[in-house]
Amino acid sequence: MASLYERIGGERAVFATAALLYDKVLSDPLLAPFFAGLDTDALVRKQVAFLAWAFGADTRYEYRPLGEAHRDLVQRAGLSDVHFDAVAGHLEASLVELGVGRPLIEEVMALIETVRGTVLGG
Repeated sequence: MASLYERIGGERAVFATAALLYDKVLSDPLLAPFFAGLDTDALVRKQVAFLAWAFGADTRYEYRPLGEAHRDLVQRAGLSDVHFDAVAGHLEASLVELGVGRPLIEEVMALIETVRGTVLGG
């Protein structure tokens, strides 16, 4: 069976998803403060790398581990389930907007849910 990465459309689809996701996240007053002053292009690149890896692309994720990357945001800025849910909601909305079918969206969302504890330090 083809990987989720292949079934969702490969690099182009993952890049489109990450770019649209960050458009939504940076426009969300609940989430935007977490990204103030950060390089949006770098964020998109990291998200593309993470999604590609998580979706089963033949690639390595070479950035900081998710827990380490988000630890300070959890401890000092109050990153919580509310924020995780908001990002996940924007991811789902991005996939819908890009025309991804419901079965693939459900697979993506189930996969993303598996990293909640890691991101939030649980």
